[in-house]
Amino acid sequence: MQAVATIDLEMERLEILKRYRKLLRAAKPYLQDNDAKLIKKAFLMSAEAHKDMRRKSGEPYIYHPIAVAQICIEEIGLGTTSVICALLHDVVEDTEIELSEIEGIYGKKVAKIIDGLTKISGAFEMGTSQQAENFRKMLLTLSDDIRVILIKLADRLHNMRTLSSMARDKQLKISSETLYLYAPLAHRLGLHAIKSELEDLCLKYTEPDVYKEIAHKLSETKISREKFIQNFIRPIEKDTIKAGLKVQIKGRPKSIYSIYNKIKKNNTPFEEIYDLFAVRVIVDVPQEQEKAACWAVYSMVTDHYTPNPDRLKDWISNPKSNGYESLHTTVMSSGKRGRWVEVQVRSLRMDEIAEKGFAAHWKYKGNDTRTNQAFESWLSQIREALETSDKSQSAVELVDDIRSSLYSEEVFVYTPKGKLIVLKDGATALDFAFEIHTEVGARCIGAKVNNKLVPLSYKLKTGDIIECVTSPKQKPSEDWLRFVVTTKAKTRIKDYIKEANKQHIVMGRDMIEHRLKILGFNVLTLEITNQLRAYFNAKDANDLFYRFGKAYINLDELKRWKSDREAHERKQAAKTIQEPLTNTKNVVKELKKLHGDRKDADGILIGEDMDKIDYVLAKCCNPIAGDDVFGFVTINEGIKIHRTSCPNATELLSRHGERVIKAVWASQIEMSFVAHLIITGTDRMGLMNDVTKVISQELKVNIQSLAIGVKEGIFEGKIALIIHDTTHLEQLVNSLERINGVVEVVRGE
Repeated sequence: MQAVATIDLEMERLEILKRYRKLLRAAKPYLQDNDAKLIKKAFLMSAEAHKDMRRKSGEPYIYHPIAVAQICIEEIGLGTTSVICALLHDVVEDTEIELSEIEGIYGKKVAKIIDGLTKISGAFEMGTSQQAENFRKMLLTLSDDIRVILIKLADRLHNMRTLSSMARDKQLKISSETLYLYAPLAHRLGLHAIKSELEDLCLKYTEPDVYKEIAHKLSETKISREKFIQNFIRPIEKDTIKAGLKVQIKGRPKSIYSIYNKIKKNNTPFEEIYDLFAVRVIVDVPQEQEKAACWAVYSMVTDHYTPNPDRLKDWISNPKSNGYESLHTTVMSSGKRGRWVEVQVRSLRMDEIAEKGFAAHWKYKGNDTRTNQAFESWLSQIREALETSDKSQSAVELVDDIRSSLYSEEVFVYTPKGKLIVLKDGATALDFAFEIHTEVGARCIGAKVNNKLVPLSYKLKTGDIIECVTSPKQKPSEDWLRFVVTTKAKTRIKDYIKEANKQHIVMGRDMIEHRLKILGFNVLTLEITNQLRAYFNAKDANDLFYRFGKAYINLDELKRWKSDREAHERKQAAKTIQEPLTNTKNVVKELKKLHGDRKDADGILIGEDMDKIDYVLAKCCNPIAGDDVFGFVTINEGIKIHRTSCPNATELLSRHGERVIKAVWASQIEMSFVAHLIITGTDRMGLMNDVTKVISQELKVNIQSLAIGVKEGIFEGKIALIIHDTTHLEQLVNSLERINGVVEVVRGE
């Protein structure tokens, strides 16, 4: 047995070294002085720390940090510090290595980034969100070092690329969290290629049938599409050559996710989406000539094709705050059948920034002060939101505020002195006032826009010149939160309101405690507070106390709460979970005790053990038998079943993934059993990888155990697998026998 294990590890060691050398080749242009030694030290530390760990696919865990480091270099353009952090990003969380040990070797900067990448450990009560708390922690580090988010995006991208080996409920949770938080972050940081791939991969797992259908239709039309694009770009190429411009012209289809969004938003079939085609013209000229060259190419395009005047977007004169610069127009093609084609014109520098985002700015930052100022403005808003957020404030609420600033377009407005202010689309005069200064916002009673007096709720348009009108008597009100959209304005208004409302919160808590003593409750515990919060539909404990303190809720309502609570306890209703349950397995056990098995013919089987326990079908999506579903543990209503395509699914799965449990219709369950296979063949490099790839990725079979060894050039593997039926097993055996080097696959005991 010892010999088998040693040889097996030797095969893996060679593959790991191969991947490491590929990483070093990619990093070579970025290396200075002692960098190669530091990277090697980080690689050896990571390899040793993860040596006994495997991913769900059966591969050695070290493949993951190497892949994350590779993405950091090749797809984002980061350097040595980020490579070291990527290689070590999981060691503190998953192994015995302490953060202090990393700080001793690599210094405070590396340790701080890795700390920002390390998830918060421990149990979380119902009503909180572990994902949101981790995201808050990551953003706190982001305000000091942007690389935390960039490495996290690389980590998430690799996890999404290898998601096929995960269980279905984990696929849903990770995909939804990615779509909710990480794709918008990639967009905000200008990482267009990563943002598009993340969105496509999310759709692949949340709506697999839709994804396959669009991918199939794109594949079907590929030849005709390529022919169409070649004909479209030919006259533009001739004109650029005549003008002596060095250009690259690329034609591409829209991403699968963007096509899906258009189908969904406009209720339009695939065949009728008018801007399915996009052409990008990239001009290679010195930076000082970029603007003139791009407009010259735009002129050439419109010489041949009629533009849609409503679709011209000039992000060269006014770049987006994530650094994106480009000219966009949509033109009508010529020929028998006219089609709308989106044309993007940009320079080589602009294209690199569009693909690699903020990381690419470091290359050009000396000449890009306006973009850096706009990005710094957004970062300062994040810092302010984090610094001023009360610890009692829900992390979910904070993350929602910040997330709302990630995907928005911008408006460009001016102060009376001509200073440019960039705000998110939909921003109002009041948002502008808070952007100028907190006190200006707090005292603002109106604004003059283009010399006309407008209310605080006036929505700004690009080109507006704004002057704020203030009064010392003005005070912020809760009503203001209805029409402000920027994180800065929301945070500042909430701060003012919180300060004013503190006395109502204290008074409300005292009132509740006093009345509860009369009703027989000696102490206002966290459990009772949570029950009251849920009963009165309050956002958090402070909101509950505030509403009682302001007399929005009458104290007599506590008597009704007590009688309802006692009635629920007597009946042992499914809708009551008495103990704070932080683990979905405990929820399933508790509900089994209360209700036993459900007997309906096509009920839902819940949890890893596939139990028939009580549940409620969510009214927001009304699941029916056969729908792809998941279970969600609510605070006060037991387990609710939602469709994976439910409008609320992305939010629930991303913000409260720890409360999601597996749920399948009984009629869809296939019986599974463990099958043992013995594989023999002639040894070669990469054979084990090919075997695990066929099992885990191509045929989606779960590996229970795996033992592989080589003796005198003969390969032998013993694998235990979870199989649905004999047909499934036969299909697997046939696929394995087709692998180069495999001689025989037989059933074992």
